[in-house]
Amino acid sequence: QVSMQYNPGWNNSSVNLLHVRAVGPSDTLHYVWSSIGAPAALLVATESRSSALRVNWTQLLSPAPAGAIWIDPPGSVIYSAAVIFTKVFEYNEAQTPEELFYPTYDLSDFSWDNINRTLNHTALTAEFTGIPATDPGGSFSNGSLAFRVTAYEAGGRPSLLHTANSSKVEFVLAGVAPRGNGSRFALEVATVEETGVAQKLRSARSIDDEYTPTIFEVSVGSALSFLQWKATAYGSQTPRREDGIQCRSHGLQAANWTLPMSSIVHAYFGEGVGSAYTVSAINISFGGEDGKVYQEKRYLSWSALLGFGQPPKDTFSPLVISIMAVALGTPMVMLLVGSCVVLFAQRKRYSEYEPIN
Repeated sequence: QVSMQYNPGWNNSSVNLLHVRAVGPSDTLHYVWSSIGAPAALLVATESRSSALRVNWTQLLSPAPAGAIWIDPPGSVIYSAAVIFTKVFEYNEAQTPEELFYPTYDLSDFSWDNINRTLNHTALTAEFTGIPATDPGGSFSNGSLAFRVTAYEAGGRPSLLHTANSSKVEFVLAGVAPRGNGSRFALEVATVEETGVAQKLRSARSIDDEYTPTIFEVSVGSALSFLQWKATAYGSQTPRREDGIQCRSHGLQAANWTLPMSSIVHAYFGEGVGSAYTVSAINISFGGEDGKVYQEKRYLSWSALLGFGQPPKDTFSPLVISIMAVALGTPMVMLLVGSCVVLFAQRKRYSEYEPIN
């Protein structure tokens, strides 16, 4: 049973906090999405079906938000983590080894629309759309950056194989004017994990190529949670194979820099999040061989799945199974039919003779 609530306990729509609550047979999963500070998702698993999110809004919106978000009862929490979308880089990959980087888009400095207008309680979707608070170059005059969130009540497809223990986030760059002729973009993602839980970056090969033009999957996480994506993005709202944009992940590193301000992360984990918890970061870049896909269509879409436990493993879809059945089954049927015809013909030929006594 999955439900969505916008700004629980707060009537002001100047900030965005979305609480996704998924109640299972004996537990509850909490996803808290927010654009207060840098856009972030807080993941909390509890062993109680009645656990609830509590928010002290006055403290959350103050300069010292530590302790403003908690789960009641606190003893029901068995695991918590967070994913933070911190920055977007734009760079021009020149012929020389050096790369020209333009001023970084710090997502904690963006102005975000009210997500209550996009909240769909039936489809379990919502969209965080924003533009820089200051845009001297006018790159966002006809464009925006968005994070589209989808929750699930059951497993399924299309695209990334999901379960009820996971949610999808789609990063969309639409109509933003590039600042160079061959601009590429990269998204910086930070993760917060409990101390002692080792995070790893893994790459896997998928056996099902029906839904995306790539068979490579990448995931970062531990034995308790994950962030998973396929190594492709798209340059169209109705993607086809020719709209694919290659994704590259540039290493998972311990974040020895100061964690960008994300109010819900500091509000839940406390001000000592960088020392009491493991903070890691990864850059995911998007671009073809010459970066022309975005130049032509001014559209970039990349999806990731985040959730609890291990990421779901791809299996053969019904379409692929049908194709394999036809491809492999038809020769076998023909072979069996041919063998039966030959045996029947041989028996009929010898039956014309009387046995010799």
